[in-house]
Amino acid sequence: METGFPDLPILEVSLRTGVRVRDMDNLKRKQVMSQKEKYKRAVKGDIAYNMMRMWQGAVGPAPEDGLVSPAYVVVKPYAEANSTYFSYLFRTAAYMQEVNKFSRGIVADRNRLYWESFKQMPSLVPPCPEQNQIVAYLRAQDAHIARFIKTKRDLIALLTEQKLRIIDHAVTRGLDASVKLKPSGIAWLGEVPAHWEMQRLKNIADVVLGKMLTMEAKDGDGEFKPYLRSTNVQWLKPDVRDVKEMWVAQTEMQQLRVRKEDLLVSEGGEVGRACLWGDELPECYIQNSVHRVAAKPTMLPEFLLHQFFIYGKQGRFNAIVNRVSIAHLTREKLVTIPFTVPPIEEQKAICRWIADGCQPLDEAIARAEDEIKLIREYRDRLIADAVTGQVDLRGWRPGPDDVVSDDELAALGDDDAGSSDEEGADGED
Repeated sequence: METGFPDLPILEVSLRTGVRVRDMDNLKRKQVMSQKEKYKRAVKGDIAYNMMRMWQGAVGPAPEDGLVSPAYVVVKPYAEANSTYFSYLFRTAAYMQEVNKFSRGIVADRNRLYWESFKQMPSLVPPCPEQNQIVAYLRAQDAHIARFIKTKRDLIALLTEQKLRIIDHAVTRGLDASVKLKPSGIAWLGEVPAHWEMQRLKNIADVVLGKMLTMEAKDGDGEFKPYLRSTNVQWLKPDVRDVKEMWVAQTEMQQLRVRKEDLLVSEGGEVGRACLWGDELPECYIQNSVHRVAAKPTMLPEFLLHQFFIYGKQGRFNAIVNRVSIAHLTREKLVTIPFTVPPIEEQKAICRWIADGCQPLDEAIARAEDEIKLIREYRDRLIADAVTGQVDLRGWRPGPDDVVSDDELAALGDDDAGSSDEEGADGED
């Protein structure tokens, strides 16, 4: 594959929408691209896939000439093949099962699909006119689905903004409008109730950064344990659906184990993203992209979480992170961040007030998120039926509302970092 085109844009794969030009200015994970002349060129219409994430559907047609990392394979389709049709086909659940059969790796989530194996995989090949018809139909349906998702996301954004205003006022001013105020000493925070304290995180919580763990047993003094990455740390509640096991030394188990009412804070990615660990969750440990924050008796964990939520959504953590190539919220930086510390009983009252005020907003947000999930499931079924010939589309014709632009289709991507294959996109394990 051709190299030596450093002036072309960088391409990446969205797990839902295929290949796109990487937005280098607005990445959640800031990266510095080095040795671009070694990147491979993909020509418009070529099919590119990330061999390390093909099992998740990291494949699509190149929308324009661009560069892909060494972790990608670039396939030039024959003239009679519509690359967009095959990209739809390759992302179906049935095809993913075949990908797993042909992939090789030490563990399932490190499987690689090499070109030598990929080219042996059987595929459905409708006549070219039918391929084109299927693509036109699916793009038209994607337009309607993308507009629906955008409407729901806009609603979620408005509800979240309203929720932020409720929380922000409560954790910075309290519930008594007549209380005497004093300067907080922090320019962006302004005044706080005079009887409140301002404390750095190191004075109100114990903070531990996880360690790099290994997939191999180093010695007999340890066990394989479920571990958490920054992708498991979602706002307010952790996501433990995709938890792997890694080797944890016996001497590190106490320090790295997550306990009830610990806060988990993302060290990388969307830095400062935080959630609260509940007692109903399984035994888990943290690795080096997650901080474990255990509040001291003067600080209610829930009240501290509300402040992390406000700081994160307002971008307060971004101003203090270390940026060499990727943003990192180091422990040294994290423990210096100031937080408001009302008396503990007042913290409890504020948390109850926030819970009551935000409940209808949370319920509305949950309904909108469920509707997005359902429309995505409908889309997956629609694609599978269309590309496998379960519906006859030969007589279908687009209507005036079926016109679609690539900008509109971008709404099909996920809101979080998991929508793209940035992790490992540059050949890193």
